[in-house]
Amino acid sequence: MEDFVAICKERTTEALDRFLHDLSFVPADKLTWRPTPTAKSALEIAAHCAGYSGGFASIISAGKFPGSRDEFRNPIQSAIKSITTVEEAETMLRKGIADTIAALDTVKPEQIDAIIDAPHGSPPFKFFLTLPAMHLETHGAQIDYLQTCWGDMEVHL
Repeated sequence: MEDFVAICKERTTEALDRFLHDLSFVPADKLTWRPTPTAKSALEIAAHCAGYSGGFASIISAGKFPGSRDEFRNPIQSAIKSITTVEEAETMLRKGIADTIAALDTVKPEQIDAIIDAPHGSPPFKFFLTLPAMHLETHGAQIDYLQTCWGDMEVHL
């Protein structure tokens, strides 16, 4: 099962690289643009990913979900609110993913298939090992969508 952790690390690293690559094509004048008043801008999406990256690292490192949703969410929301520039988002995101990779290095084989208690049920720990990559991949797709909204139809490979 140690190969599973290696796959999670590789996928997370690739997802970070892809997310930042896509984000780099957002023009400065579009960073805070929203397609609707309730939608997130590219900067808000990047801040969201940055804030949650540290939260995912803490779950993986502890091997369990915090005692409550607020205990999990409050530091994340505080981190998100502290971000005002794309550079701050990138710095926090890189640190959060580095912390996530370091946390993945501590996962013991017997933890991988364990079930943990969380406010929303009893998910397998494996879910949290895959979540950092999946989170970046899905929010990276949101950045791609925003780019099409302002007419950027190029596929940024």
